[in-house]
Amino acid sequence: MEQQSVTYEVQQSVATITLNRPTVKNAINLDMHRELYRAFEQANKDENVRVIVLTGSGDAFSSGADLKSIATENLGDIDYGDYLKDTYDKLLLYMETITKPTVAYINGVAFGAGLSLALACDFRVSEYNAKMAISFLKIGLVPDAGASYFLPRLVGLGKALEISLGEPISAEEAYRIGLVHRIGQPDDLVGQLLSLPTSAYGLMKKNMRNSYEHTLAEVLQMEEEAQTAAGKTKEHLAAVQRFLKK
Repeated sequence: MEQQSVTYEVQQSVATITLNRPTVKNAINLDMHRELYRAFEQANKDENVRVIVLTGSGDAFSSGADLKSIATENLGDIDYGDYLKDTYDKLLLYMETITKPTVAYINGVAFGAGLSLALACDFRVSEYNAKMAISFLKIGLVPDAGASYFLPRLVGLGKALEISLGEPISAEEAYRIGLVHRIGQPDDLVGQLLSLPTSAYGLMKKNMRNSYEHTLAEVLQMEEEAQTAAGKTKEHLAAVQRFLKK
């Protein structure tokens, strides 16, 4: 898979997708959007891939949208809504369909839409020196790329509003409020995810993500259907056989 602004690598059932524009802190332009979509699609369809890791090259995860690639001399003519529809929204809606575990390894600064992409992953692991910010208001725009959906669900409405004022937060603060799951390298978490039955994980992930929009009775029914499906998987049957042998 030939790429320039995104690299894609699979090792030991882990697909690593790397934002690769280090000279601009991995700012996201149209080419990167196209390549990100293709990379996630390839990882999702590859039966040998069990975990997907999203990270950045150099000393940054992503500084956010590359405004230079969007802006023109006639700023008033830009429809940012149309741009979102064709780029971030398309990618995020596809990411939502992925049942495999997804991990954002925040290896440096993650600002604006760059942080939004990390929020869309199942898990976030941050380096100690990483800084994170939702900085849209500082340029007169509103949080986008899914930040309005994911951030309140992760940290609560009040803290989401506070973070959206734009001041950077440290990895320690992000961990304290539940924005990231771990600080350091993602290896241990990835290893734990690789040991899980992917079918059951995918069913669990779907139920939990959909639970916000459904009643208790509806979620209970979703659990019934998921458990029926999980109970018929080879992974479950093998696990029961191992248990019985003990």
